[in-house]
Parts: sequence; structure tokens; C-alpha cells
Amino acid sequence: EIANAPPTAELRPIEQGSEEEEHTQTDEEDMGMTYEELGLYGRLRKISRCGPVSMFRKLVNTWSHLPPIQVAEKVKRFFYYYSINRHKMCTVTPAYHAEAYSPDDNRFDLRQFLYNTSWTRQFRVIDDMVDEMNSENVDSIPLN
Repeated sequence: EIANAPPTAELRPIEQGSEEEEHTQTDEEDMGMTYEELGLYGRLRKISRCGPVSMFRKLVNTWSHLPPIQVAEKVKRFFYYYSINRHKMCTVTPAYHAEAYSPDDNRFDLRQFLYNTSWTRQFRVIDDMVDEMNSENVDSIPLN
């Protein structure tokens, strides 16, 4: 029973009075993405080092069953939440490194940890790509 229970933070109370008292909240609903999607985003971000645009390019081909606008929304949602939570992944106080050498133990972890959450340029490029894909699909539909 526990192994099959949906993941939840259990922040909302259990619905009383139902036959099976269950939590009304699930992690996937709160995040707006499934754990399978989150795993794919994580692999593309960490292993393939994809940013928003390159991730969109890969996923629009991988998820060919979804319209490009929906893939774009999913990628944008992931990067928004990634950018507002990235600083939480730093286990020590972040330090600025002006040169390659530093006595700080974290001197080789030079990854960015503060992001602009709007991703203005990248999201605009994605939107332009979606518009282009949609216009190509409209142009390829035969008119009777």
C-alpha cells in the first residue's frame, strides 16, 4: 500500500468523509510535471548540458506526439522552477572566484547558481521557433 502511494508533501489535509481517505495533493500536480519528465529534464540539463533552447530542440523531436507549443510550455516551466531553486543546491556559501586558483574547497565548482528567472532571450528564441514550426505546418496542409 505504501509503495503504491503517490508521492506527496502532505501539506494539505486528508479529505475526511471519503471511503478511502487520501491526500488531495500530489507532487506531480504541484510541480506541473511528472517524475518521468523531471528525470528527462535533469539528464538533459546535467549530462547533456542543455539550456532552454537546446532542451526544447531535443524534446520537440523526442515528444513528437505533443504540439511544439506544449513542449515549449513544459521546458519554460522547468527552467523557471530550476532558476528559482538552483541556489538551494549549493551546500556551502557561494563564493566569487576571480581566477582559477583559490584556497576555497569549491574552487572547481564554477557553475552559475543565480539565474534571471524570466530567461528573456532564451524564451523568446523558443517562441520564435514555435511560431516558425506552426507556420511550416500550416503551409504544408493541403487545401482542397
